Amino acid sequence: MSYKPTIGLEIHVELKTKTKMFCDSPNDLLEKHPNIYICPICMGHPGTLPVINKEAVKMTVLAGFALNCDIDKETFFERKNYFYPDIPKGYQITQFQKPLCSNGYLEIESENKVKKIRIKRIHLEEDTGKLIHPEKRDYSLVDYNRAGVPLMELVTEPDFENGDEVRKFAEELQLICRYIGISDADMEKGQMRVEVNISISKNDNWGTKVEIKNLNSIRAAAQSVDYEIERQEELLESDKEIKQETRGWDENKRKTFGQRVKEGSADYRYFPEPDLPPLNLSDEFIEEVKSRITELPVEKRNRFKKEYNLPETDIEVLIKNKNLSEFFENTVSELDSWDELEHLNRPESEHRTKLVKLTANYIINDFKNLLGTLEEVEFDGLKINPHHMGEFVVRIFHKEISSTNAVKVLEKMFREGKDPGQIIEEGNLGQVSDVAELEKIVMEVISETPDPVKDYKSGKVVAIQSLIGKVMAKTKGKANPGIVKEIIEKQLV
Repeated sequence: MSYKPTIGLEIHVELKTKTKMFCDSPNDLLEKHPNIYICPICMGHPGTLPVINKEAVKMTVLAGFALNCDIDKETFFERKNYFYPDIPKGYQITQFQKPLCSNGYLEIESENKVKKIRIKRIHLEEDTGKLIHPEKRDYSLVDYNRAGVPLMELVTEPDFENGDEVRKFAEELQLICRYIGISDADMEKGQMRVEVNISISKNDNWGTKVEIKNLNSIRAAAQSVDYEIERQEELLESDKEIKQETRGWDENKRKTFGQRVKEGSADYRYFPEPDLPPLNLSDEFIEEVKSRITELPVEKRNRFKKEYNLPETDIEVLIKNKNLSEFFENTVSELDSWDELEHLNRPESEHRTKLVKLTANYIINDFKNLLGTLEEVEFDGLKINPHHMGEFVVRIFHKEISSTNAVKVLEKMFREGKDPGQIIEEGNLGQVSDVAELEKIVMEVISETPDPVKDYKSGKVVAIQSLIGKVMAKTKGKANPGIVKEIIEKQLV
């Protein structure tokens, strides 16, 4: 029996403001000590009054523009009432009836086609505290540092059909948050949390909705969707009931498990927040926020295809880290200052294309490896800079250093901040391309190693690699392997 899945997402993103949503307590998402960034307001003490964080409103509206939403200029906050240990006030200040943003969309690629995922709403609220459950203990602890942190919630329409679409949407949303600077959206640190609502049915009617929480990675969100579709299909095929409930995700067992009965909106008893005035956004405010929109991932992706003619896999690696893509572009802009082949029409030449590709290769591979965890690296503080990186690439292109020594040079540039020319000179790492000098070394190797010579002359062409290796050893890796190969082939004709 074929079943139709109905899948929607609720995604929470912690906003990167300096202070919390309704008070001036620091919004430190990387705090190491519990309960130090709290005050009477975010702890819900009697007699305290909240004040709206203007920057949090701007960030939410900015996300709305990036996601093609309508912006509601007249809205208000409400109280969502429920008792849980991580809610200091016993209620959460949020938006229900009139979200800041609505009717948006985000396009993803699905089955080699562009698919539009509709966004129902984006609203602003405050985060809860963090519950900590010590192992083998009969109690839980609460850290309220996170309570009151500005939290943007995005709700999609049920437009997803499988886990892969969920993954692509979440990855692109995460990128957008980073590009527009509203959040690092790191799921492992709880800065972005994905919740899945899923049901299946045999026709166009919706089935019983199940919510999946406690998803700590985008991969887990995708896997939980595929597992839950299969679980619900098995239940229906066995004429068993699907419960409307909240389920968690067991990362080790790769399966969902029941947690509690799902609440409905009526259970929360929403009503307008009496301590906050209605929120009225002026045209000037809206235009000022709109002007902050920078190049989005999809726009940069398309531009890189057109301008740099790179493989899609290379483009994706660069796009997924804004700082890395900017370092790449800044390096490309420095190539002309180092490349002396002025007579070429670079923008359209094969020569230029090869230089750009070489730049991408070294940045995506060797340079990226030196960086390690890119999200934790401040590019402004790096010792290496695009100007020296451009010189480095051009020297490799013109075979002034071998690929082996290039890695050594790059590492020294990264660690010490010296320019590549200085490092090559100090370490005597330049590549030997002088034909006369290399011919002398090749003749020595031929006379010292007769067996590979004999093999090569008898038709075993691969034997030439042994001879090249001997020459490279004698020159301590400095010989130009291409020239060495040509000399050997000429001598052994």
